[in-house]
Amino acid sequence: MSTIDEVLSEFSPRTREKVKAAWEALPKPLQDELETILKAVPIQPQLLRRLIDIALRQYQTISGKKNKITIVGPANVGKSTLYNHLIRSKTDQAEVGPLPGTTRINQEADAGFFSIIDTPGADAVGDVGEIEKQRALTGARQADFLIIVFDAIQGVKKTEQELFEELAEFDKPFLVVLNKIDLVKRSEERVIAKAAATLNLEPSQIVATNAKDGKNIEHVVMAIAKIDPETITALSRALPEFRWQLAWGAIVSAASTAGLIGAVPLPFVDFAPLVAVQGAMVLSIARIYQYEITLERAKELTVTFGLGFLGRALFQELSKLGGLPGYVLAAAIAASTTVAMGYASIVWFEKGEKLTSESLQKMTKDITDILLKSFKNLGKSRPSKTALQQAIQNGLENSTLASQQPDLGQSPLPYPPPTGPNTQSP
Repeated sequence: MSTIDEVLSEFSPRTREKVKAAWEALPKPLQDELETILKAVPIQPQLLRRLIDIALRQYQTISGKKNKITIVGPANVGKSTLYNHLIRSKTDQAEVGPLPGTTRINQEADAGFFSIIDTPGADAVGDVGEIEKQRALTGARQADFLIIVFDAIQGVKKTEQELFEELAEFDKPFLVVLNKIDLVKRSEERVIAKAAATLNLEPSQIVATNAKDGKNIEHVVMAIAKIDPETITALSRALPEFRWQLAWGAIVSAASTAGLIGAVPLPFVDFAPLVAVQGAMVLSIARIYQYEITLERAKELTVTFGLGFLGRALFQELSKLGGLPGYVLAAAIAASTTVAMGYASIVWFEKGEKLTSESLQKMTKDITDILLKSFKNLGKSRPSKTALQQAIQNGLENSTLASQQPDLGQSPLPYPPPTGPNTQSP
């Protein structure tokens, strides 16, 4: 099954037809690109938010027409709470409360790739209720996509089913959200299955959320994104920077730990303890770049790159200069070789190429110089572990690598790999 088939299976039959029609209208090269992108987009809430933040800077139609997403459903099902999770600015937040009817009028705000409309309950009765229902239905008619919200506690009764059928008649692509799922934990599967059967959907076509705590909000965001190729394309353009940011965070964390290992008063020639730290870092970077690798293979790569030998040689070379305590020099070199290993891993996972020995050597020396300068602020007495780690992190964040993300899609790189057909893999 292709990625697009998996995507289509998430939507109801009516919505599936619209998404499929839009997909089939795309050129085959773009279809292939988007399938690759969908596999790489992270679904974890914090990571997805970070990716979207980066993608928004590259969104070509950010000042043009945006798709309108309308949240619609019965009163007091959590529509406004969901709306507040999706909008970009807190100043646009809707008022929420435990009593039905808190939302009386439609409210629209920017949600990044799209604009989103919060609506009153569409099931109210009486004169006021009928006015609010018509406002909600007007918002639904204006939408390019509907998020239809129901309450997991109340379930989908006859009145909710009738509302669903009325909204479906608008012939808009939609997603059904079953909110407050946390309140039916013991019966979650049964509640979802019953709601799906009532709406003539598959359970997989319903997103169960707890909007109050933000549970599964990322699934709602991705469902919206998947109907718009421009959104997916923007995410694609943001992926290199996003991956670099995640990988760089893993490198800085590993390098600060490696610095502590290097500072331990042991013979520096015993470089073995660093292999575990560097191996774990390489495994993390491999996962970020969607590269299949085991921890054992990651450890093998750290040895293959020869950074242990390079670190020992550099330690011996700089020791001859004098003026620096051995533990300071060892900490700087342990951290810098770890950075070089991380950078080399990124190039390998992104381009399938191995950095030259000259590039690795130059990078290690450059980072070592930066860290030694950062260590000067520690004073003459032996620093604490926390102070040493902080000095390493500060030095790396002020380095060229942190401030200038390498363009891995083009050459030359700051520390380039070899070129040509004879490139050797690690």
